Parts: sequence; structure tokens; C-alpha cells
Amino acid sequence: MADQTPAYDVIIIGGGPGGYNAAIRAGQLGLKVACVEMRETLGGTCLNVGCMPSKALLHASELFEAASKDFAGLGIEVAPKLNLGQMMAQKQDSVTALTKGIEFLFKKNKVDWLKGRGRLDGPGRVVVEGPDGAATSYTTKNVIIATGSEPTPLPGVEFVEGKVIDSTGALSLPAVPKSMVVIGAGVIGLELGSVWRRLGAEVTVIEYLDAIGAGMDAEVATAFQRGLTKQGMKFRMGQKVTSARADANGVALTVEPAKGGDAETLTADVVLVAIGRRPYTLGVGLETVGAAPDARGFVAHDHFKVAEGVWVIGDVTHGPMLAHKAEEDGVAAVELIAGKAGHVDYDLVPSVIYTTPEVAWVGKTEEQLKAAGVAYSKGKFPFTANSRSKINHEGEGFVKVLADKATDRVLGVHIYGPQAGELIGEACVLMAFGGASEDLARICHPHPTRSEAVRQAAMGVEGWTMQA
Repeated sequence: MADQTPAYDVIIIGGGPGGYNAAIRAGQLGLKVACVEMRETLGGTCLNVGCMPSKALLHASELFEAASKDFAGLGIEVAPKLNLGQMMAQKQDSVTALTKGIEFLFKKNKVDWLKGRGRLDGPGRVVVEGPDGAATSYTTKNVIIATGSEPTPLPGVEFVEGKVIDSTGALSLPAVPKSMVVIGAGVIGLELGSVWRRLGAEVTVIEYLDAIGAGMDAEVATAFQRGLTKQGMKFRMGQKVTSARADANGVALTVEPAKGGDAETLTADVVLVAIGRRPYTLGVGLETVGAAPDARGFVAHDHFKVAEGVWVIGDVTHGPMLAHKAEEDGVAAVELIAGKAGHVDYDLVPSVIYTTPEVAWVGKTEEQLKAAGVAYSKGKFPFTANSRSKINHEGEGFVKVLADKATDRVLGVHIYGPQAGELIGEACVLMAFGGASEDLARICHPHPTRSEAVRQAAMGVEGWTMQA
């Protein structure tokens, strides 16, 4: 095994959103930095087979459905025809541009890309096994584990290419299946299920729990499921899949009630397993520095530190498994390494589901506030009463603002409606500065915009909603 010097200030294992942002920030701070990535391209799951390609397909499928169903009502006569090959090609073009952009930023900020699979080999040492199988040992003052996560498998359900697939497989199907079963009503399942529903598949979602979008505000979840059902998605709640059998004709699933009962068989052309993700922590050498993941694979930390000179960020540690959370972790960890005050407020990490309409939220749900015994006030405003939404024929959904009854400090904001993912940022800023609902209610918003619905919901906390 060859040994390479000089030592780095920090080596990051993993080139996803957490890893590449940590590497770039380290370069900006003048640290000698390298990033280990085993893929042929940078960007991790998010850029390559996750957030970005899924959004490309979501956008394209939304336009296809709009052209098929909505354009005529707007006075636009078209006869759209699906070219799935081109839809996949434009998705890949976008992904390639983004990953090349990360390469450019690495060069700009003097980040070395160590191509291969990396692992810890004791304090201050990282071994990288290159594509040719050759291993090289590097010395460093600090190591950041940013290896991300992988799809969680479902016991009794084996993956079969093109038949029983994970999220990666769902991003590259060669044809639209006549029928698709999605196991799991979380973010990934609902987003990708909605893509293939728009393109023509009959989609049925099976969920173990009694509500979709685990962790979502219950009132929002109810409205969200109702909206997806109106669009044509079918839901089987409180049920579990215990086995799958794939053959040339499709997939046969054994389904039974989660709380016990008679089993039945459900068939589909394609089954998407989307029950969540698990940390990718096996084989990264944590044991060589006296650290270990818990039973679920997560690594606990103290301000990202797990041992002297060893740090963890993103999906490998606790907290929401979101790309933007990993980015914040990466920047904070590097700033702590550099002697700065790195910090992440996990109470203010927003969540978004990019369906149509979108769902976005930040802070506490009503259920969480009730469970904690917090007295709160609620303001709610429907998009049917928002001028821009009415004009654009996108009136489904609402904004809900939850504020402390005594202090009026905003504790949570929940949006189900058009462009919810863009609108939630305003709530994040407000809450980061400890803002009250009245602060938001008294800030002038441009008219007509969807953002006025957020303001009107804030006004509704004290009962003075005006717009109609």
C-alpha cells in the first residue's frame, strides 16, 4: 500500500450534498482538503439518482399532464404525445450539468477529488481503494464521514430489475407501466408515484401507518391524501406487504392488515419499494477510531464530533434525512474544524414534498404542540381565496400558521398548495429570528402573489384576515 504526503487538514468521505459543501467550504477557509467519492460523478445520491433527477421528471410530467388536461381550458389547443426517451435524456442532461458544476467548484476552491471508496484506518488515516483496486493511504488532521444513505430493503420483498425496484430504478423505467404499486407513502413514494401516474400508470400506494407523509401535520396530511386521490392515486392505509413474487407477467404481492387479519394478493406490472432510507455506515472503519453506529446504523455525535479528529454529518447521523440538512451539517462541521462557530438549528429544517400541489412545513405540528401542552393560536388561509391562485386555477390547499398563545412567537408553518416549497423559506427566516405572527402579518407583500396566502394565514392568528 502506497503512502502519500503531505497531510491534509481535512478529508471528507462522500461527495454528496453534505460532503461536497463541506469540501468547498473548507477550501474557502484556506484548509487543505480532499473529498473521497466512489461514483464516477460528484453529487451523491441527491444529484445523481435522487433529488435532482426526480425533480426533472416531476417538472416534465406536470407539463405533460397540464398539456393533456388543462391547456384547452386556457384556450391553448394541443395534442401532446409522450416521448419518454427524450424525457429521460433531458433529465440526464440536467444531472450531468449539475455534477460538472461541482467539479468546477472543487477546482475553483482547490479541493482534491480522491476517486474511489474511502474508509477510516485509525486516527488521522484514510484508505482509498481506487477504481483499479489499488489502495492508497492518506494522512489527515480531520476526517468527515459523509457517506449518506441507501434505500431500506423490505423483508420478504427482493429487488428484481424492472419489476421490483427502488427509487433509482423508478427514475429510469424504459416504459410507462400499466400499473404500479408503491410501498410507502413518504416523500419518495408519493413523488415518484405521482410522476408515473401523470404519465399514464395506475398507481396504488400501500402504507403501514394510518396517515401519509409520516411526521406531517395531520390536517395537512388529510387534505393532501384527499387531493392525491382526486388526481387518481389509490391508497391502502394501515396495510403491510409481506412477500412479493415477480415473473414475466408482473409482480404478485401478499398484503395484509398491519394490525392483523386475512392476507390477499395484489398484482402490478411494477412495484416501487419506498419505505425509507438507512445510513450508509458499514465498512467505513468507524471501529478503528473507537466509534460505532447504533442498531439502526446512525452515528451519535457531540457537535458533529465522534472521536478526536473524526466528524459525522448528513444521513449517517440523527436528524431529518434531507439534502439541505446535510449541507448545513457539512458547513457547520468544517467551520468548527476551522475554529469558527458552526451551528445548525434542527428545529428549523424545512421539509418539502414536490407533488402537485406541493407540501412544505417547518417547526411544530398541532399534534406536537398538543402533546407538549403548549397553548397556541392558529391562523389558516385557503388558496381558493388567494387572487393569484384563483387566476392560475390552482386553488387547492391552504396555509396554516401556529403561534404561541402568550407571546405570539411563530412555532410552526404548514403549507399545502402551489409552490409551497418556495413559500416556506419566508417562514424559516421569520422563525429563525423569533418572529411573531403579527410581524409577518404587518409586512407588505406584493399583489397578486401566492405569498399573500402566507401573510393572510399569519393575519388569521388574531382573526383579521382580509383578502378574498
